[in-house]
Amino acid sequence: MDFSVVLDLIDKFSWQATMFFVVLATLMARFGMRLVLNRAATLLEKRPTSLPGELLEALRRPLGWAVWIYGLLAACDVPRLSGAVGMDDAPGIFAFLGVFRQLAAIALFAWAAMRCVDVFGRYTIRKKREAGKSEEAIQEETFTVIALNKILRASILITTFLVILDTLGVSVQAVLAFGGVGGIAVGFAARDMLANFFGTAMLFLDKPFTVGDWILSHDREIEGTVEHVGWRMTVVRTFDKRPLYIPNSTFSTMIVENPSRMLNRRIYETFGVRYKDVSILPRILEGVRTMLREHKAIDQKQLTMVFLNELSPSSVDFFVYTFTKTTDWKEFHAIKEDVLFLISKIVQEHGGELAFPTQTHHLASLPQELLAGLPAPTRRAQPQATEETPR
Repeated sequence: MDFSVVLDLIDKFSWQATMFFVVLATLMARFGMRLVLNRAATLLEKRPTSLPGELLEALRRPLGWAVWIYGLLAACDVPRLSGAVGMDDAPGIFAFLGVFRQLAAIALFAWAAMRCVDVFGRYTIRKKREAGKSEEAIQEETFTVIALNKILRASILITTFLVILDTLGVSVQAVLAFGGVGGIAVGFAARDMLANFFGTAMLFLDKPFTVGDWILSHDREIEGTVEHVGWRMTVVRTFDKRPLYIPNSTFSTMIVENPSRMLNRRIYETFGVRYKDVSILPRILEGVRTMLREHKAIDQKQLTMVFLNELSPSSVDFFVYTFTKTTDWKEFHAIKEDVLFLISKIVQEHGGELAFPTQTHHLASLPQELLAGLPAPTRRAQPQATEETPR
């Protein structure tokens, strides 16, 4: 075999062969990096904390893309480095390769930084859960972590944008100066956006609610669970599963109630017994007080009252005012149901009955001609008779 022909081909196509080997080396480097990262991840999983493993997982994709991008850029630069193609032949292409390397480095670094910020946020929340913190403390910590993540991500994006402008040859000082001169015009044009931004800042600082809280606004007819707090709007899911998208500036002008942070739930009900049961009412009230003192679901540290309240037209009314230990909506109603049944049972055990609306008709003042048309038993009992009928 005549090797001179092969040598001539290699000499003739030297830069193409070099480009091929550079691409092959890039492929092998990517494969080798994957093996190294997988081995490192296996070793890190044996440690008590998983933070290094999560950081390694967050950096996996940026590192992989870095190998591909810089390997392919090196392959594209082979013709110029080998002298086969000069800068004069294609000046724009090879000049752009250098700029693209810088832009790729900036973008990959920003991408890796934002992924690491997310990892630290998730790690912080997980450590709070492992420490046995209450659900309220965890929700508040989650809200704080979300706020810090948004601030850090915004800082990274703004810094990346300014560095990219400087890399492309745009004067950053001119851009900042333009921002100062045009700030008033931009402020007028985007005042709603700025209002939402500052509204978001107030939400993060004051923390009237966090993600997962049940909030209520009577003046705006808003009620539901907070699903997401963004820079411009907050998403609230109503109890009929409809999403509400509320601009954050709205929260600076409306009253927001946060029932999720209540300490107890209140039972406040009024009961009425018949007027003929007035004599046994003190025993009924004492029985209800005893039942509430012994009920395991009633918070004895809170105020409990059971008192005669009103002599209404058709009943003698007393009220029950107490608080449950739980704040869970479903559990509260189960406890309230039990308390209502027990009160009804106490009234019956003492020989009383819960009253229903009635009317009393006095017949003593009726004319004699009308009384003549009444049945005989009614006429005989007429001077002192009364008749109670349901209203």
